[in-house]
Amino acid sequence: MGEAAATPAPERTAEPGGPPEGPAAGAPEAGPDPREQEIARLNDRLLRLAAEFENYKKRVARDRVEWIRAANEGLLLELLPVLDNLERALAAARKTDGTGALVEGVDLVLRLFQGVLERAGVKPMDSVGQPFDPSMHQAVAVVEAAEAPDRTVLEEVQRGYWIHTRVLRPAMVKVARASAPAGTGPEDRSA
Repeated sequence: MGEAAATPAPERTAEPGGPPEGPAAGAPEAGPDPREQEIARLNDRLLRLAAEFENYKKRVARDRVEWIRAANEGLLLELLPVLDNLERALAAARKTDGTGALVEGVDLVLRLFQGVLERAGVKPMDSVGQPFDPSMHQAVAVVEAAEAPDRTVLEEVQRGYWIHTRVLRPAMVKVARASAPAGTGPEDRSA
């Protein structure tokens, strides 16, 4: 019983001199060949998978660059206080007429350090004279100033830095507040 089911049926061949049998017999085909349809479907699937894989590779490369950038950002943020202290040391040495060789050495180290940070994409912000922007500045004091426009950065207490196009560290600044003309204060309005 099992042998009869497993044996394939013999192929029918056309008798010599007789009419040919099967689709080549001249009868019109019933539709597209199912094997060709399957090949077209598999080819389309292969092309789609290849495109998806290329997109995946690009996405992974972008994510890797972003991950490295974020990892470097933490290190660079920790190095900024070293830069601040080098700048302060140099400024103090120049004020006190420090030894020329020491000042020169600290200045050389400072420039070298700034170069390393620049190559890593870190650039200082220019804040003085700019309008106060809370996404870039951290106000530590508000100072009345008649000569400066309202909400303008008067002084940098601590310099801010960019990393590429993002804020690495906001600048700590003193912000101008327009002083009120005499006779317009709240105590004068009640009269």
